[in-house]
Amino acid sequence: MAPVVERAREVRYATAEELPEAIAGAEVLFAYDFFSTAIPDAWPAADALEWIHVASTGVDAILSPEVRDSDVVLTNSRGVFDASIAEYVLAQVLAFAKDLPQSTRLQQAHRWVHRESERVAGTRALVVGTGQIGRAIARLLRAVGVEVSGSGRRARDDDPDFGTVTAQEDLHHALAAADWVVCIAPLTDATRGMFDAAAFRAMPDHARFINVGRGESVVTDDLVDALRSGTIAGAALDVFDTEPLPQDHPLWDLAGVHITPHSSGDFIGWRDELVRLFADNFARWVDDEPLRHVVDTSLGYVPTDGSTA
Repeated sequence: MAPVVERAREVRYATAEELPEAIAGAEVLFAYDFFSTAIPDAWPAADALEWIHVASTGVDAILSPEVRDSDVVLTNSRGVFDASIAEYVLAQVLAFAKDLPQSTRLQQAHRWVHRESERVAGTRALVVGTGQIGRAIARLLRAVGVEVSGSGRRARDDDPDFGTVTAQEDLHHALAAADWVVCIAPLTDATRGMFDAAAFRAMPDHARFINVGRGESVVTDDLVDALRSGTIAGAALDVFDTEPLPQDHPLWDLAGVHITPHSSGDFIGWRDELVRLFADNFARWVDDEPLRHVVDTSLGYVPTDGSTA
């Protein structure tokens, strides 16, 4: 897709260190490294910028106060990772229910140990975050018989994917009825640290926590304490407040913890899909057409029911 862009406009490639010089005079910025904090640092040099596109769904690393308060349009890569993250969540639910990690350990030890497993159908999942990825998760879990509800900004009883959605202020009440708690909430001031000691105490002691949202939504020390004490039964964690997870972190060795390196959405070909989405939006920008996936910077994400979705 790069040649299409290059034929249409001058293209500058820049590392984080080179961005302050490269961004001067630029009208469009494709932020491929969505972890980078280079954009806020380079912002004083952005004298012609009209649009930033981020190669991720989350925009928290990009959305500095300067960006939020500007007239620059911000778009994300919504839709690229929906199905793969939903599949990851289902895989973790099944891995817990069928205790697949223990089966692997027994196989490695050449031990034949008959065991029973849990049924998934009829269990209850609470998906915290009712955006597009949360909806994909809900639909896939429902397909295997899991009863799904949601937690979002606004309570409602007629949601097409979740049925019942609980408002965030009632999160702890909703947690009490969940066998599976899936966090896919965007990182905002309202969601930072939302899973703390009180939230884990609100869950049943057999509940498992799956985080595919943002690591900063969890108070990690409280999660470690909850796992050590048996307050919850397990956790599947793809995101962390510090990445990579330090080698000496206690989460590595806790029973009932599944760790993956922020890869739940990374399917074969995902990089091409990110560039393809940007190229499509760039063609829209060149033709002065409405851009896809415009982020509401006051919220920090693309509204699910908005015209920009």
